[in-house]
Amino acid sequence: MKILFVGDGQLGQMLGASGIGHGHECLLFSTRTNTVKPLSAQLDLSMSLADAIAWADVVSWEHEDIPADILAAAHDKFLMDPARIKSLTDRRAEKKLFDDCRVATSPWQTYRDADELLKILNQAEQPLVLKAARGGYDGKGQWRFKLADNPAELAQQAGQAPGIAEHMIPFEREVSLVGARSKDGSICCYPLITNVHDKGILSYSLGAIDPVDDALQQQAEDAFRRLTDALNYVGVLAIEFFVVSDGKQSRLLVNEIAPRVHNSGHWTMTGANCSQFDLHIRALTGMPLPLLRLEPTLMLNVIGADQIPAGLWHHPDTQCHWYNKEPRPGRKVGHVNIRTANRDTAIKWVAQWAEKLQVLAD
Repeated sequence: MKILFVGDGQLGQMLGASGIGHGHECLLFSTRTNTVKPLSAQLDLSMSLADAIAWADVVSWEHEDIPADILAAAHDKFLMDPARIKSLTDRRAEKKLFDDCRVATSPWQTYRDADELLKILNQAEQPLVLKAARGGYDGKGQWRFKLADNPAELAQQAGQAPGIAEHMIPFEREVSLVGARSKDGSICCYPLITNVHDKGILSYSLGAIDPVDDALQQQAEDAFRRLTDALNYVGVLAIEFFVVSDGKQSRLLVNEIAPRVHNSGHWTMTGANCSQFDLHIRALTGMPLPLLRLEPTLMLNVIGADQIPAGLWHHPDTQCHWYNKEPRPGRKVGHVNIRTANRDTAIKWVAQWAEKLQVLAD
């Protein structure tokens, strides 16, 4: 099969590598330079977007913010309605989807401008998280409001563009579920994993390390099925959850979804017999979804660092991935997967290496 991926960043590259490993032909379309590229090469091909779409049997993406011209030109080559995915680049549409699918999320409301936001802040009875409706990731485009804060000052800052205000959740931990849905509706999900953030950006993930409560896993997979069925989705999708205490039991609240392969699924490149990239290719091409075998794995992001130290490249328990990006504070430039026996060992790795590998923006 011939697959065209929209986007040539690290996710597109890793998807393409998986596609080639499964015997398919793959090209990437750069939305930055509007050129068609072969996998891993810096040279552009003498193909137009129209040529690449005509060549492809199927078109997929590495990020959901798909330009309108590509949505129109490649409409018949997507395995689902891409406009439904494009709509999820707006947090208002995303939250409405949660409500429509009866998937639990934090209470929320929208605002269009600073005046509307100021009214919300003045009436607030508990802390809020403010998020720009469009754009923003890794903590960007987000603000926190405490009742002691100055509402007018924050409204002027956060109200420059439409957004949502949601209740700040006193969560126990942050987890995510990565899974895939095939065209026939079958699904395959990895277990819930723990994610730890620093300044709004994912620092590390504990893949197949923390015990997973069966009830929480069932809640997560039920949410996955409801959302992907509603979208008629094909491929890998990630859901980020908050684990919150509800009396003697814990439950999940959806924070956000990512309709694509996801940073918190990178641990599967080492810790599973089928990585999230392989899972996406299987779903796209109609291959059977696998029975998963898992190995405890720490995924440690490399953020803003100039390089991954040689000691990590040489260690028998590590698998290093460098994205060949210009490093700057807060930018993900690689990740390191580390095979680890248990949580204590994983946290020792974090304590030893996180500060050396992660340069965060102020």
